[in-house]
Amino acid sequence: MKEYNTKEIRNIAILGHQGSGKTSISEAMLYVSKAIEKKGEVEKKNTVSDYLIEEQNKLTSLSLSLLPVEWNDHKFNFIDVPGSDEFVGDLNQALEVVKGAVILIDAVKGVEVGTERVWSEIRKRHIPAILYINKMDKENVKFENVLDDIREKLGKKAVPFCWPIGHEENFEGFVNVIEMKARIFDGQDSHDAEIWDEKKPKVEELHNMILESVAESSEELLDLYLSGEEIPEQKVKEALRVGIINGELTPVIVGSATKTIGVRTLLNMLFDYLPAPNELSPLTAKDAKTNQPVTRQTSDDEPFSAYVFKTTVDPFLGAINILKVNSGTLKTGQEVVISNKGESKKLTNVFGVRGKSQISCDVFHAGDMAAVAKIDGIETGDTLTDPKSQIIFESVKNPTSVIYIAVHPKNKNDEDKISMALNRLNLEDPTFEVKRNKETAQLLLGGQGMTHLGYVLERMKTMFKVDVDIEDQKIVYRETIKKTVQAEGKHKKQSGGAGQFGHVWIKFEPSDKDFEFAEDVFGGAVPRNYFPAVEKGLIETLENGPLAGFPVINIKATLYDGSYHPVDSNEISFKLAAALAFKEATKTAQPTILEPIVKVQVTVKDQFVGDVMGDMNKRRGRVLGMEQSEGFQVVIAEVPEAEIVKYAIDLKAMTQGSGSFTREFLRYEEVPHQLIDKIVEVYKK
Repeated sequence: MKEYNTKEIRNIAILGHQGSGKTSISEAMLYVSKAIEKKGEVEKKNTVSDYLIEEQNKLTSLSLSLLPVEWNDHKFNFIDVPGSDEFVGDLNQALEVVKGAVILIDAVKGVEVGTERVWSEIRKRHIPAILYINKMDKENVKFENVLDDIREKLGKKAVPFCWPIGHEENFEGFVNVIEMKARIFDGQDSHDAEIWDEKKPKVEELHNMILESVAESSEELLDLYLSGEEIPEQKVKEALRVGIINGELTPVIVGSATKTIGVRTLLNMLFDYLPAPNELSPLTAKDAKTNQPVTRQTSDDEPFSAYVFKTTVDPFLGAINILKVNSGTLKTGQEVVISNKGESKKLTNVFGVRGKSQISCDVFHAGDMAAVAKIDGIETGDTLTDPKSQIIFESVKNPTSVIYIAVHPKNKNDEDKISMALNRLNLEDPTFEVKRNKETAQLLLGGQGMTHLGYVLERMKTMFKVDVDIEDQKIVYRETIKKTVQAEGKHKKQSGGAGQFGHVWIKFEPSDKDFEFAEDVFGGAVPRNYFPAVEKGLIETLENGPLAGFPVINIKATLYDGSYHPVDSNEISFKLAAALAFKEATKTAQPTILEPIVKVQVTVKDQFVGDVMGDMNKRRGRVLGMEQSEGFQVVIAEVPEAEIVKYAIDLKAMTQGSGSFTREFLRYEEVPHQLIDKIVEVYKK
C-alpha cells in the first residue's frame, strides 16, 4: 500500500444496531475499491472483518477490526465496530481515534436501540456522521416511514441526500438529490439515468430545501440564490461539508450492501463531507514529566506520538497492537517510549492491517493507522512518543463489570493454564475483569453481559484449548454483633513441664469501623506485652464468624481484665484465650449477617422508568432519585448485591434492550431476619 498524507486520509467508524449490515457494507466497500476480488458473505463465514472463529460461529462481529480502503487516491481507515452494546470497550476505543462515522440503519426495522445508542455516543463527542439506510431491497420497506423514524429518534437535522428508485425486490437505485442525477444498478455496475417523472417533484423539493440551507451559510451564496443564479456544485458541497462537520445536518443515503447499491456514492460522500484527521480540534495531552496540559496538531511536522486503541493476540505472532499516529511519522526501526510507563522500545515490525491480513507500508503519516507486533509491554490505552518529546494521551476508561460468573476448568490439569489464558485475552479486551475470591474460593470473570463473557470463554477454548464450567457468583457476606456484651476467655493447659495459661475479660460492642481493639487494664492484671497477642487472637478468630463462617466486621473489642501465670503464660495462651472469649460472647451478643449493598445507576428511556423502579423495589432496593441525561432517565438506587446477580440480563428484557447500568460497592447492611437462616443453610453446605 502506498503512503498517504494527512489530508488524503479519513478515519471512520462503521456503527449500527446488531444485524444492520456493518460487516456487509465493509465487504462491499473493500470489493468496489478492488481491495478484494470477491465479496464475502457473513453467512458463508468468509468476510475480511469477521475473521475470528467465534465471530464466524455466531455470524456476528465480536471485536473491532481495521479495514483500510483506497478510493480515488485517498485512504479510508474504516473501523468495523461490533453492534452489541456489551462490546462497549471497542466502541469507546474506536470513537477515540476517528473523526467521522457511518451509521447503518436496517430499512425493515428502522431506528433500533443500538442505533440510538451509537448516535448518542457520537453526539457527545461531536463526531459527524452519514446515515446509510441498508436493505432497501427487502420486503415491507417504506422509505418515508424510516425517514420519519430517523427524524423522531435522532433529530430533525437528518436530510435525505438520496431518494430511492423502486422498492422491495425492485429497488434498483436512487436519485442523488445534491447532483440531481439518477443512479441505476444493473447487478454488476451502476450507470446514470433520467430522473423518473413521478420522482421529480419530490427530489426537486428536497434539492431546493438543501440549496436554501446552503444559501443561508454565506452572504455570497445567498446573493446567488436570491438572484436566481445557480450555485456551483463545488460551492454547494463546501457549504454542506461545513454544516455536516458542525453537526448542523446529517446526510441520509440509501442502498443495499449485499447488492452493492449506494456504496460508491457513500465512499465519495465520506471524502467530500467528513473531516480529515487534522481538522476539528487539536489533540490534548499532558507532558510526561511536568504533568502540564499540552496540545498536539495532527501534522508530520510535530514530534511523533501515537495512541494504541486495540490489541489482538495471535497464537503465532503474539500481541499485535493497532495504533493511530496522532502526530509525526512512523516507520520500522523507530525508537519510541511508552510514555505512560517510561519504557523505551524499538519498533522492529511496523505494518498496516486489513482484518487479519498484514499490509506492508514504509511510512505512516500523521493521522494514519498502523500496527506493531512482537513488542512486549505495549497495551491498549498506551501512548507511544518520541523519546525527546514525551506526552501522554488520556486512555479510554473501561466500564465497570455489571455481571460476574465463576469459572473452573473441566480438566483439573488446566488449572494453571486458565490464568495464563485469561491474562493474555485481557490484553485483547481490557473490559473484562478477572479476580480470585479467597473467601468463596471462586475464580470470577466479570463483564458487560453474558454475550461478552461467552465470547471470552469461547476465545479461551479455541485459542488456548481450555474449556471451563461456569456457575453463579457466590455473594460475599459478613457477620457482626448487635449487642454489647462482656465475656471471659480462659485457656489453661497442664501436661507436665511448662504449661499454658491465659485469662482475659473482653467487652465486645458494635462499631462503625471494621475492627477496633482497645485496652483498659488496671494494675497489670494482663501484662502489656500480651496485648498484641490478644489482638492477634481476635483478628484470626474474626475471620470465621459463628453463624456461617463469614468474616466478622463492625466490632470493637476492649480488653479490661484478666490474669496471668508468671511461668506458664505466653503469647499463644493469650491468643487462645481471646478466641475463647469471642466464642463465649457470641452466645448473647445477637450475631447477625450483613450483605453487600451496591449503588446502581440505571439509564433507561422514559417509558421504562416505572417498570425499573417497581422492579427495584421488588429487589429490596431503595430508589434515591433520578437525573436527566441525553434524552434518557438515570434511576439512582441502592440494592443488595444478591438481588442483582443477573440484573444485566433482566434489565435488557425489561427495557427491550435499551437499558444499561453501572454498579459500585457501597457498604454492608444487615440482612432481613427472615433471610438469615436460608443464607446460613446454603453456605454451611
